[in-house]
Amino acid sequence: MNLINVENLSFTYDGKLALEDLNFNIELGDYLCIVGENGAGKSTLIKGLLNLKQATKGKITMENGLKPFEIGYLPQQTQVQNDFPATVYEIVLSGCLNKLKWKPFYTKNEKALANEKMEKLGITELKKRCFSELSGGQKQRVLLARALCATIKILLLDEPSAGLDPVVTESLYSLINEINKEQNLTIVMVSHDIESVIKYSNKVLHLQNKQLFFGSTKEYLESEIGKKYSIGGKEND
Repeated sequence: MNLINVENLSFTYDGKLALEDLNFNIELGDYLCIVGENGAGKSTLIKGLLNLKQATKGKITMENGLKPFEIGYLPQQTQVQNDFPATVYEIVLSGCLNKLKWKPFYTKNEKALANEKMEKLGITELKKRCFSELSGGQKQRVLLARALCATIKILLLDEPSAGLDPVVTESLYSLINEINKEQNLTIVMVSHDIESVIKYSNKVLHLQNKQLFFGSTKEYLESEIGKKYSIGGKEND
């Protein structure tokens, strides 16, 4: 089942062409990794999918009832996020804001959902802790729980392992993969970690200000760009 269809999509950034003529689709249950060098347009595409940046040309079509506000998003960590003066529970619960609509307060349903996601991600014992006091890995789990409160269909992640050590990174990727498989939640992730891309994804989109490759991970590894990229190891991003 198709969730998002991208046709002839182009973006400009600061007056320059950032992405040109993208054509790909995202299906329910996919684990799509977006790869490419620094400045290749990966984050620009994520902003486009979130309806935060308008396309210069082409279109993004949400299909099978998917609404833009139903897409969960885990952005790159920033210092503002790291210093945010709120408890873990408050941050996770804020992921339910799009479910409130006209209601002024969170109901027992939203509170139950926040508790469920914290339990799933193993952070219930951190519930009353201040977010700024947590480790990098704990913060990413909190923000992931928040994003999961916002969606039941698709989750976008922009470099979720940036700044994390290898052990914490592997744990986070394993958790994301588990969520993808158990909940059939579609994952779209920007990543420079080629080993994890190969290990977990079922599709790869390789960008270099245009679309160099889109297809299955198996096809990617057999392609010229895939062979060069995987042999060359991690890119700089």
